Amino acid sequence: MTSVLYDAPGPRAKRRNVLFSVVFFVLLALLLWWIWQTMDDKGQLRWALWEPFTQSAAWTTYLLPGLADTLKAAALAMVIALPLGAFFGIARLSDHRWVRGTAGTVVEFFRAIPVLLLMLFANEFYVRSTDISSEQRPMYAVVTGLVLYNASVLAEIVRAGILSLPRGQTEAAMAVGLRKGQTMTNVLLPQAVTAMLPAIVSQLVVIVKDTALGGAMLGFTELLNSRQPLAAVYANVIPSFIVVAAMYIVLNFLLTSFASWLEARLRRSKKSTGAVLGEDTVEVNPAAVRGTYGTGENTGGGGGLT
Repeated sequence: MTSVLYDAPGPRAKRRNVLFSVVFFVLLALLLWWIWQTMDDKGQLRWALWEPFTQSAAWTTYLLPGLADTLKAAALAMVIALPLGAFFGIARLSDHRWVRGTAGTVVEFFRAIPVLLLMLFANEFYVRSTDISSEQRPMYAVVTGLVLYNASVLAEIVRAGILSLPRGQTEAAMAVGLRKGQTMTNVLLPQAVTAMLPAIVSQLVVIVKDTALGGAMLGFTELLNSRQPLAAVYANVIPSFIVVAAMYIVLNFLLTSFASWLEARLRRSKKSTGAVLGEDTVEVNPAAVRGTYGTGENTGGGGGLT
């Protein structure tokens, strides 16, 4: 079977694909076997090193409190960065040059600075300029750095998502009398959200992982940092790294799975709803009506709303 974008492989291509797959899985099995043997030779597979993870003390004392701090910092950063990024992304599309220029300067400035540097700067700012306690300061610094950097990245995602829509959507909205703000909130943003969702979720995953920078440099008691006292108590450095990495994988998998479900739901709702804007819903532009229909001139049709 062939299509415009894809040609079904022939017999030789099928044999080649099977060969490549077999070679890949053999090499992967050899790599996993080598890792297993190396860890076994170094005594990293001894049950004494893994037994603490079967007991509640390791989880309730170290890992779960660290996971809670990671989720707290990531959630705060997401809640603040998402609307802030949307605001600056829309501001970069403003018709006013001073608004567009100011938003662009802010976005490009914070997007160009490493997130770790933003965290360190925020920490020093809170030390020298505020009365925040030393226990809460790392949390504030981590959230501040994550918000400043990721809001600027999300602003570019929002701007690109809106610009990816057909120009006919804007023209059709103006033709029925919608103002620019109404066009953005009622027509462009609802359609752009679905297109932006994969990129937004990828950035949210980055936020979750970047909380570890605060643990490494600022002493923030997040998941990775909580591993250190656990490894010191049980002398299981490598197993503790593996368990924490598995927790990050599960956490990010749940986040991406939820986003995939939400994206599919949004796409289904758009296909199933056939809402049509009527006169009681929109504010009709009298000038547009007179120019198009009052004179009997054929001005040509713009793109329709979807």
